[in-house]
Amino acid sequence: MSGRDGTRRVRAGRRTVEVHRADKVLFPGGGDAKEYTKGDLVDYHRAVAPFMLPHLRGRPLMLERYPDGLDGPRFMQKNTPDHYPEWITRVEVAKEGGTVRHVVCDDTATLLYLADQAGITLHRWLSRADSVDHPDRLVFDLDPAQDDFDAVRAAARLLGELLDELELPSALMTTGSRGLHVIVPLNGRHDFDEVRSFARDVADTLADAHPDRLTTAARKKDRGERLYLDIQRNAYAQTAVAPFTVRPRPGAPVATPLTWDQLDDPELHARRWTIADAVEQARTNPWSGLLNRGRALGPARRRLNALRG
Repeated sequence: MSGRDGTRRVRAGRRTVEVHRADKVLFPGGGDAKEYTKGDLVDYHRAVAPFMLPHLRGRPLMLERYPDGLDGPRFMQKNTPDHYPEWITRVEVAKEGGTVRHVVCDDTATLLYLADQAGITLHRWLSRADSVDHPDRLVFDLDPAQDDFDAVRAAARLLGELLDELELPSALMTTGSRGLHVIVPLNGRHDFDEVRSFARDVADTLADAHPDRLTTAARKKDRGERLYLDIQRNAYAQTAVAPFTVRPRPGAPVATPLTWDQLDDPELHARRWTIADAVEQARTNPWSGLLNRGRALGPARRRLNALRG
């Protein structure tokens, strides 16, 4: 329902969230891209909440905010402003020289409130608030030199085959930008240094086998036209885009989980799903319990060492 002042009130569980300037255009239209408003963003989050919240609960978040839409300034928000409602969960975590008080999105009302703040993209920690030093996710970001999804698709297949060899389960997600994320569920018993070292060795193994196509070079000037196997997110206080979050690009594309079989779809690309149809994909349950199968890295490390000789 909407009030006379243009404020829309949306029910979420036991709470009512006020959406201010719901008709504010956040994603301008043009070309093939549809126009979307803040109200559209709120409606999307309300619909996707049952599928998105399991990936957010208990995790510190960083918000990518565009209060005036994509054409306005961008704010990367880590610290929770004092004016946020008291019912929104916070967690205080250590940083160099102090602490940061992050938002934790535990319920639909919080998700809608963050959308009202024009928090277009939610970046989540790979660890949980109750064990911030021990990630339960490992992420490989497949980042092409150009907007070349064929290169991304090929790299994902190679990485998936290697992870299968290491007997590690893996999940696939479009980034809503140019690439794909390959996510490995962990049991949360390894610290970030162990996880990052393992991820780097996996990426190096793959790049060494395909030096003309893949690279782990952190500097762009050293990559040439090769796809970058980015493992940098596997570190304390680093974040990765959350499953089902919206990206700040024309048409409101969504970072969307998919099955490995869907990788063969010739229509697939990094921005395949938007806020118009990502919920339909979510309903197919593409990861189907996969992320509950968190693994220890010890056996995989031994297999990797044997492969590397």
